[in-house]
Amino acid sequence: MLIAALRDMQWRRRRFVIAVLSTAIIFAMTLVLTGLANGFRVEAEKTVDSLGVDLFLVKAGASGPFVGATPFAPVDLKRVVETPGVESAVPLVYAGGTVTLGDSTRNADLFGAPQRGPGMPAVSEGRPPSTPDEVAASSTLDRRIGDDIEIASRKLRIVGIVENSTALANLPNIFLTTQGAQQLVYGGEPLVASIGVRGTPAQVPPGYRGIDRTGAIDDLLRPLRVAVNSITIVAVLLWVVAALVVGSVIYLSALERLRDFAVFKAIGVPTRNIAAGLALQAVIVALLAALVGAGLSMLLGPLFPMQVIVPGEAFIALPLIAVVIGLIASATGLHRAVSVDPAIAFGGP
Repeated sequence: MLIAALRDMQWRRRRFVIAVLSTAIIFAMTLVLTGLANGFRVEAEKTVDSLGVDLFLVKAGASGPFVGATPFAPVDLKRVVETPGVESAVPLVYAGGTVTLGDSTRNADLFGAPQRGPGMPAVSEGRPPSTPDEVAASSTLDRRIGDDIEIASRKLRIVGIVENSTALANLPNIFLTTQGAQQLVYGGEPLVASIGVRGTPAQVPPGYRGIDRTGAIDDLLRPLRVAVNSITIVAVLLWVVAALVVGSVIYLSALERLRDFAVFKAIGVPTRNIAAGLALQAVIVALLAALVGAGLSMLLGPLFPMQVIVPGEAFIALPLIAVVIGLIASATGLHRAVSVDPAIAFGGP
């Protein structure tokens, strides 16, 4: 039966090649969508990790140090620094903004932190900003050291480049001094979004709550939660479409082989052997489609304007899911093959 199934695929190879390519495109798009959703989290993780902060202290009631921050005056900063377990504590500022680059305007994420210490990432070129009129910009902004950019009607000089620093779907990150960010975001008022702590404080001061790395990443991703959920739904629908494509090919193959199945049943071939032949065809189509789809996803990923970072687990899971899809798809033709009348083998109706 297995040899018969392989010979049938050879006989109808054009149809099976089309099925493989069609399913491969669907698998590739599924991997790309998975890479998009994962890319959002990876860039948020890189941004939070680059700040070098172990714990973010925010006002009680605030949901996070970034998007969910509630501005406050850091009157307890000295007391936080003196807390046992704290190595250093600094005032941090965050806000979304726009950057004017000549005749164009781009959205950006603005971070404020002291020149030295937690909150200011390492620069790949130049130096960290030291005055309110200086910034360190992401390399994705496509600007060089010494260039001027305009934020909130203020001209700022780029003195440092942070390699590939983005958040919120590939928006470039701009880093200023705490005072410079306060002038842009809070009109010069001595307010902050959080207190960045390096170390493990023995206790959180009253009126504050601590946000760890995971909570900070989730807070930075909050505006993209609906988009990620939508991408996940589309990916699930694509898996269903893939199963339908493979299933339709196997079903058509079963219809054209009804007399073959009738002969098999007439000579006493067990139903499980017939099912194994159909399952083999579906699994081969699905696995070949998974292999081609993985390659296509690596070609399609760089074409997207956002980061597409397909996790390694997705490439491992793809062939396993493909096998499951193939087995499910083979059921469409199995029912028709099992119900065929053996009399057809002898010229009956």
